[in-house]
Amino acid sequence: MGSKNQIKFGVSGALGKMGQRILSLAAEDKSLEISLALEYAGHPGIGQKTFGVVVSGDKEQVKGLSGLIDFSTIEGVLEHVGACLRHKVPMVIGITGLSSDHVKVLARASQKIPIVFSPNMSIGVNLVFALVREAAGRLPADYLVSMTEAHHVHKKDAPSGTAKFLADIVRAERAQTEINIKAIREGEIIGDHEVVFESPWDTIKISHSAKTRDIFAKGALEALKFVVKKKKGLFSMSDVLKELKR
Repeated sequence: MGSKNQIKFGVSGALGKMGQRILSLAAEDKSLEISLALEYAGHPGIGQKTFGVVVSGDKEQVKGLSGLIDFSTIEGVLEHVGACLRHKVPMVIGITGLSSDHVKVLARASQKIPIVFSPNMSIGVNLVFALVREAAGRLPADYLVSMTEAHHVHKKDAPSGTAKFLADIVRAERAQTEINIKAIREGEIIGDHEVVFESPWDTIKISHSAKTRDIFAKGALEALKFVVKKKKGLFSMSDVLKELKR
């Protein structure tokens, strides 16, 4: 049994690679209590134990949690938002591929519960977002922007959600609407992103390379500690970063 000061939380997509890394790091954090490991109904792992809790396919078991970290699927997230709304449970959502309509669902839900949503939970990548926004806003039109992203061969979407988000940042700051994104799927690359600002006189590169999935897991746990203190609202990792600096 955990202490009353611990954050009782659950992970959706608990048996996936990210879910397992989140649970592994959380097990070493005395401020956290792992209370729910959630998977989709029919998952072969339901009923087995992971990090001391039995894997469940019942989303209604979010009831009583301090927060839910969701790294499941688009369909799963939409179902879990409904359950978290019913039981007033804060959420951290770290999946990619959500459409503008899906984000509107999150925005509506965030009028009643707090949600942190980011296509990339890495603190380092979110600093890159800020640097790219600064560069795109300050550099003159002579600089053309291109991007390269590389991930493992198992990744289904290309370009990555992070690359698309970076492109959106650039488009919001500049007149350049067409941004070339080179997507590489090779080996077991965890995640590399590079944004290049090219002029006739110089080249500026802003890049990030993930060494381990733990950077995403650590970011998700920081987002959990942030969101459980909020009453409602839709937040990003940039909001989490601001509080980390204090």
